[in-house]
Formats: sequence, C-alpha cells, structure tokens
Amino acid sequence: MKKPDNKAPKHLNGEIDIRQMELGDLPVCFSIGEEIFTAEKWPNLYRTWDEYELLDSYASESELCLVAEIDGKIAGFALGTMIEKRRSAWMYGYLKWIGVRPDIKRSGIGTKLFDRLTELFIERGARMMLVDTEAENHEAIQFFRKQGFGQEIKHIYLSRNLSSHPGYLKRKAVLRKLKKGEIRN
Repeated sequence: MKKPDNKAPKHLNGEIDIRQMELGDLPVCFSIGEEIFTAEKWPNLYRTWDEYELLDSYASESELCLVAEIDGKIAGFALGTMIEKRRSAWMYGYLKWIGVRPDIKRSGIGTKLFDRLTELFIERGARMMLVDTEAENHEAIQFFRKQGFGQEIKHIYLSRNLSSHPGYLKRKAVLRKLKKGEIRN
C-alpha cells in the first residue's frame, strides 16, 4: 500500500496534518466557513452556514468532523454524517460541508480532508457517499467530479423574496412605529 503524501504543496510550507476536530478548533473553523459560505456569493443556499451547523455536527458526530493543519494552523475542515435509511441495508456517508481557507485553496488540502473522511465512512460501513452543492458552484462540482462523483441529479430549490408581501410590509410598519415609540407593547 502506498504511503500517503503529507507534504504540503510547494507554495505551502510544512506538512498537512488531517485530524479529528477538537472543541478549541470550532471558532477557527466557523470563521473559515463564514468566509466561504456567504449569502452574497451563494444567496440560494438551502442550508445556511451558521454556528449551529458546526456545533450540531461536532456534538452529534465529532469523529466525522475533521480539520487540516499546517504547522499548527487550521487550513480547512470537513463535516460528515452517517445516514441510515429505514428498511435498507445500505449505509450512506454524507459530506455536509468542506472548506479550505481561500488564500490556500487548490493546494490539495480539500482532497486530503475528503480522502480521510471517505476512509472514516468506509470504516463505519458506508456503501455510498453523498454530497450536494448548488448548480452554479462550478468549482465544487469540478472538485467532486475529480473525486469520482457522478450520477448528478438535478434538484430545484426555489426562493421568494417576501419584502414586497403585504404581511411583511405590515410587520415592517408596526416595527417602525414601535421603534419610534408611537406604539407601546
């Protein structure tokens, strides 16, 4: 069996270490996610990146929460979960989130995180791995295809801006009056 290459790409100094996430890693991982998964860049994300996404993953399946470190600094993370369907012999590994600091993306860190998470899924009995992303996230789609994913299934998520809805406008007017003191609670 080929020994894994943990050396960082030439433009990075140090070795890439993939390890299980620890409690003290949460703030840095959250910050990386905030930088990557922004509403401005991805306005139609059906799940939003927030502290609960990270905390829930860590609290429920911390062994499937990974970080990549280079010289003791967190460079990226991956969050996974196992899915067991009723009346099915199949177990699924689901990659919920993967992120690498934007200043060092395309350095092999995402691949190393992905490979380690895949190993953990297999160790836990997964027969299939699932991942999803927005259709416009061409960079992610290219990454996942490179990792061997296929059989793309289109799933449509629709959004509706409620800011012109009469109920929204009424609520906004009431809040404005409350703020001005024209109405009391």
